[in-house]
Amino acid sequence: KDLSKWVTEKDGAPAGWKVENGYAEVVKGSGSIRTKDGFGDVQLHVEWMAPKPPVGEDQDRGNSGIFLMGKYEGQVLDSYESKTYADGQASALYGQYPPLVNASRAPGEWQTYDIVFRGPRFGPEGRVLRPARITVLHNGVLVQDAVELTGPTAHKARPPYRTHGPRLPLGLQD
Repeated sequence: KDLSKWVTEKDGAPAGWKVENGYAEVVKGSGSIRTKDGFGDVQLHVEWMAPKPPVGEDQDRGNSGIFLMGKYEGQVLDSYESKTYADGQASALYGQYPPLVNASRAPGEWQTYDIVFRGPRFGPEGRVLRPARITVLHNGVLVQDAVELTGPTAHKARPPYRTHGPRLPLGLQD
């Protein structure tokens, strides 16, 4: 209902997104936002909607993301009757795992993600004791089944894990 616990990624200022009628909407050029507080293991329910009519093609159709711990992205994209690369479509774990099925609804319809995330665990020397693990239901359909991430998500890259704290901000990409 408000974004008082969110700040912009670029300067840490209060979020510049529009809030009305119980939802937040990206304001073009306002930048990505993140929570002020950190989170570790989390169960998260997200509702989102892609623009209607659709704007652009492929990765240009409502492209955004949900960043767990600011490093591990669940893709938000209008993938309804739109072709794009497999690990970049809606509910993909960006750059690592395509969804098991495309459960996208048409542009202008509300979509849901139910995410269960377990953050990575690191040993004293920075060695990964347990990789991050994610389960995602997209519109009630299981699309990611407790998959283990190989490290932070990225475009056309597989960065390795780097030690980080057990609680980091959640982020929403502009």
